[in-house]
Formats: sequence, C-alpha cells, structure tokens
Amino acid sequence: MLKIRKVSEIVGMKVFTDGGDYFGEIEEANLVENKIDGWRIRIAKDSSLAPFLGGARGLIVPHQFVKAVGDVIVVSKSAVPSKEEAAEETEEETA
Repeated sequence: MLKIRKVSEIVGMKVFTDGGDYFGEIEEANLVENKIDGWRIRIAKDSSLAPFLGGARGLIVPHQFVKAVGDVIVVSKSAVPSKEEAAEETEEETA
C-alpha cells in the first residue's frame, strides 16, 4: 500500500546514498507546477562526501534520483559528485 507523506514531514529527514554513505538532511523541497522537482539537501559536516563537494553547504538533487522515502531518504549515488569527478575538477583548475 502506498503511504502518502506531507512535505513538511520530510524536511529534516536524514539522507543516505544507495551505497550507504551518510549525505545530510533535507532542507527544502523545490516545487514546479505543484509537483516535487528536486530536494535541497544540507550537507552534514561529518558526511564522508563533504570533502568531494568543496566548500558547498548544500546540493540540489533532482527528484528522479530519490530511490526511497521511509524513515530516511535514499538517493542514487550518481546524484552526488564522485571522488574521480572531484579529482578531475581539481586537476583542471590547476592546469
């Protein structure tokens, strides 16, 4: 059975990647034409992904990358910049 949740119930929920990494907490929902378009996630300081996101305090994840909503939210790891992408960006900046 499908359980319907209010957006206000989801704000503040913990977010994890499908690889099991802690990402942060839902800060806000982005709505377009009365539908959820994306989620603004506040990156936790103790997140293992924080070093790869530079000095960013948050990230907007499109709703199609959300895999599950329950006690926590699970997003696809492809929604988060990877270690390789971060290394490539720093190489390009230094070149």
